[in-house]
Amino acid sequence: MTAHEAYRLLQKGEISSVELTRAVLDRIDTVDARLKAFLTLIPEQALERARAADALWAEHRRAGTSAPGLLGIPMAIKDEICTQGVLTTAGSKILYNFVPPYNAEVMERLHAAGAVLIGKTNNDEFAMGSSTENSAFFPTCNPWDLTRVPGGSSGGSAAALAADETIFALGTDTGGSVRQPAALCGVVGLRPSYGRVSRYGVIAFASSLDQVGPITKDVQDAALILGTLAGHDPKEATSVDLPVPDYVAALGPVTLQGLRVGVPKEYFIEGMQKGVEDAVRAAIRVLESLGAITQEVSLPHTDYSLPAYYLLAPAEASANLARYDGVKYGLRAKEGPTDEMWAVMRETRGEGFGAEVKRRIMLGTYALSAGYYDAYYLKAQKVRTLIKRDFDQAFKQVDVIVAPTTPSVAFKIGEKVDDPLQMYLADVFTLAQSLAGIPAISIPCGLVDGLPVGVQIMGQAFDEARVLQVAHAYEQATDWHTRRPPL
Repeated sequence: MTAHEAYRLLQKGEISSVELTRAVLDRIDTVDARLKAFLTLIPEQALERARAADALWAEHRRAGTSAPGLLGIPMAIKDEICTQGVLTTAGSKILYNFVPPYNAEVMERLHAAGAVLIGKTNNDEFAMGSSTENSAFFPTCNPWDLTRVPGGSSGGSAAALAADETIFALGTDTGGSVRQPAALCGVVGLRPSYGRVSRYGVIAFASSLDQVGPITKDVQDAALILGTLAGHDPKEATSVDLPVPDYVAALGPVTLQGLRVGVPKEYFIEGMQKGVEDAVRAAIRVLESLGAITQEVSLPHTDYSLPAYYLLAPAEASANLARYDGVKYGLRAKEGPTDEMWAVMRETRGEGFGAEVKRRIMLGTYALSAGYYDAYYLKAQKVRTLIKRDFDQAFKQVDVIVAPTTPSVAFKIGEKVDDPLQMYLADVFTLAQSLAGIPAISIPCGLVDGLPVGVQIMGQAFDEARVLQVAHAYEQATDWHTRRPPL
């Protein structure tokens, strides 16, 4: 069931929020021991909130008034997002006991819309990873094949949604961490434009790249959730003060007649899985059958996205993660007098951070160090500008750009865990959009060997409405989004 379908049934009184929430919790009881999508569950609080939602629904039905758009609908939240009174670890041992005293802004907006939190989903530690194998607690499995990864870093959210353990979910996308797991799990994942959704209360990885996005069962839900999350937040310095369109209303009916679709040659590369390329090219033909006009475009600096990202993101992470020192909150390795605090900090960070987080802190600190700043960090910032200019030039010729989300379907658990460079390549098609700050959505477009494939639709900054329109038109012409895993 999607969120918009659940809303209609709740509105008619055909189901209750308590029934819906219990059904979701029962499903989690049935499958999550195998899937391992959740780090924390709060069933009692969820049912209490569902009962309150049912009381509000009764009032609205009596008064004949419209209810908030997510009233009584269960949701799962990536453990990177602060939730007041609910354990929030960022998938790290260093925050094993952190219970935030406040909500992230996105949580405040979801609560205002009436959504019911059922739990926090697993993710790569501090959102650093492409497979959810870097979680400090356990890896999550892909519901299409439990021997394979769900993608990352929002793998818990994508897997939970694909396995019907929630109605919708939130993830965070720094270099593809919403879109890539959505593609590998056969669901919809949207990265909004940088600044469209507040980052307040989101545990930081790389501040100039992080963005919260919805993971949903169809495009209409993505539009609904984005409309709830989007908008200016005076508490957050990078939040942009722009009007928020009615994304659901913008979906249609819309014709694609004459829409200009760019197909970037740099995204169809040697080494890409043939079945993935075939599925994406078939999706492009569907858009053509709906009236779109396709043309090849060039994004010449695409090859530099990966090295630029893996200089800039670790540099920002090395600064952001300096706050975890064993003093203020979270893990404290050992006690000692004040003059031994350096030892406490060293031991705390040594025990609390996993291998991938340590690797990125070291890379970032090196890139920012004296003598290397100009050679590495500054040069990467200049490349980032060139990548953004590539998109600016392309959007002078086309309305949207369509490409694969990932170069392959989900890989085996453990297959790349000892080869960081191969793991980084899993995000090769989702980094440039983050560096440029533009919106992009991944939607299901096929199956290869029984595993999902995602196609990615990109738009100009703050033109999420058009991206959603194109994605919805494709979705209405196909049935890939209705396919469900054997689990």
